[in-house]
Amino acid sequence: MSRNDHSALKTLDLVYIALFAVVIAICSWINIPTTVPFTLQTFAVFCVLELLGGKRGTISICVYILLAAIGVPVLAGFAGGVGALIGMTGGYILGFVFIGLLYWLSERLFGDKLAVRIAAMLLGLIVCYAFGTIWFMAVYAKQTGPLSIATALSWCVLPFIIPDLGKLGLAVLLASRLRKSIHPSNR
Repeated sequence: MSRNDHSALKTLDLVYIALFAVVIAICSWINIPTTVPFTLQTFAVFCVLELLGGKRGTISICVYILLAAIGVPVLAGFAGGVGALIGMTGGYILGFVFIGLLYWLSERLFGDKLAVRIAAMLLGLIVCYAFGTIWFMAVYAKQTGPLSIATALSWCVLPFIIPDLGKLGLAVLLASRLRKSIHPSNR
């Protein structure tokens, strides 16, 4: 096989990428009402990476974000458009790309081991939280006035840590059962 055969995306890859971008959108519309309501968006991001692998999963996340950017209502609350992405919580959405990139990098450097995949998603989630919180603080300061890092973390990160860890665990469990359905040579 030539080098292009290994690096080019095949038709099946494109189908999986598109399908899982839609899965992320659908999960973003599912709102779990709790004291601080949350969606299943991060659950979908973890599932996509676990099922498609780093390369296709990251591309799927980027397709999802591009759909949001052009105005397709794929974000929570059926929002879409550049305004939603550059709003206060847009940094967390853009931060999903970091989860994907770290997953992809870890997969390339350390292989496709469960511990590596989980560690990569955890590290990616931390980077997503950091990026999103810095973004939130900058937009909030511009619109409302400055706030402390402690306040930003208490609003935007602390209430979501336990649910996000639960979503990660569920995604790994679900994906472990579904991974065999995704042709291994395509991962």
